Amino acid sequence: MQGIELCDANLQAATSDGASPSLLRVTARDGATSWPGYALRDGDALLCGQAAEDLWLVRPRNIVHAFWSRLGHEPATVAGGSRPLSYSEIAYDFLRRFTEQLRAAAKTPERLALAVPGAYLKDQVTAEEKVGLLLGMAADLRLPLCGIVDLATASLCDPRAPRFNPARPVLHLDLHLHAAELSLVVAGEHLERRAFLHLPGSGLAALLKHLTSTMANRFLRQTSFDVMADGRTEQLFYNQTKAFFLGHESDFVYQINTARRAYELPVKREGLGADSQAFSDALLKSILAFADENRLRPGLCAVALSERASRVPLLETRLRTAGFVRFLHLPAGAAAAGAAQLAASCLAAPAELADIPVLTAVPATFAARRLSAPWDVHVQKARHTLPPPPPPTHLVLEGVGLPLAGRDRVTVGTQGQGATLPLPDSFNPAANCSIMLERSAGHWQMEDPALPEGGADRGVRIDLETGDRLVFRSGNNTVEVLLVHCSAGS
Repeated sequence: MQGIELCDANLQAATSDGASPSLLRVTARDGATSWPGYALRDGDALLCGQAAEDLWLVRPRNIVHAFWSRLGHEPATVAGGSRPLSYSEIAYDFLRRFTEQLRAAAKTPERLALAVPGAYLKDQVTAEEKVGLLLGMAADLRLPLCGIVDLATASLCDPRAPRFNPARPVLHLDLHLHAAELSLVVAGEHLERRAFLHLPGSGLAALLKHLTSTMANRFLRQTSFDVMADGRTEQLFYNQTKAFFLGHESDFVYQINTARRAYELPVKREGLGADSQAFSDALLKSILAFADENRLRPGLCAVALSERASRVPLLETRLRTAGFVRFLHLPAGAAAAGAAQLAASCLAAPAELADIPVLTAVPATFAARRLSAPWDVHVQKARHTLPPPPPPTHLVLEGVGLPLAGRDRVTVGTQGQGATLPLPDSFNPAANCSIMLERSAGHWQMEDPALPEGGADRGVRIDLETGDRLVFRSGNNTVEVLLVHCSAGS
């Protein structure tokens, strides 16, 4: 069974035998393995995917890259050809080429599920138009379509991804080419998308164009060579910016060679954080507004970042500063893998095209192995007599102390949560086990992580003193974190 992640930043596919999914390497005829949503019109011919993006700034009037985000019958604004093409016609040709190469990479499956952008299912009118077009494409391409599922919901069905606590809502953030999407997903009887926010203009295309322009200005100041003066050199420079953004190197060197000489600009990855600050701050503002609108406290939910969203420099740092402490880093192709799992495990092939289900929710039983082990923490207060004890200076876990001096915020949690004080490995199945301690007016406090009765969004803050113990439990595992005071020089 197969799943396709219909994201214009990069279409991806996965296969699953029902036990575990794996991504498929879909190679274009020119050898490219990525499928960004770009198309170049050359007369009546179309060039799609990476090959088209590589000519974006060389032939901008002949390039169209909004056909997935604007999927519909509206004519596309692209030069060339004997007649206008609609966005849906271009999308169809793109999908045809992708599925042709998919068939070359793997045998035709019995069932295939599509994970689609949340914006396609944001309301009934939009869903009818977008889904109708996709069903028509699937029928014409003879795809064994068994379901269309919301991308965020599909992503959380990927068994490769970190497990999450079913008692806590999940804010899923994804970046597409021209927009960011924020979804609220909850796990009750169903794993269900409860709310959605579309953020146009906050996509990867805008971010990469901004970073390219910023780096080009820096390149001009250092080398006196203007890479933006010619489309070909601008394209080379953009390609290097994208490679730097998608890579993991801490140091990178821009290189432009001309017939007369070679130009270089060394840069460091931490510089990307400053250059993209306005972009990440706008995302943070939207996330906080979305959380407030849906009555969610940052400390009482998890943030699921798609592989694309995880790449935004310092975004997670800013989210942590805003009070979010639980993060799920989803692997590449999570929606494709989740869709493949759905196709293999709980979607049947319908007899009629009109019977293909369109899902923003799946049964919780299907997602059961994605849920983390339950956990809790309570404060065991010390018995004090007057005068009150001095303030705590350290947290002690299994004999090892963490100094509190110079800190106003400390997180205690499982491995992979970015915790200041990580819990033992035995707590790893409790994937979202994490609490935050904060210093306020010289006193340390902890927000009770238990969800208040009735789903209210006001957490209870507990004052912490020297001698108090934080007792963590998950299954048969118990561990204590002790607040102690150590005199200077002791």
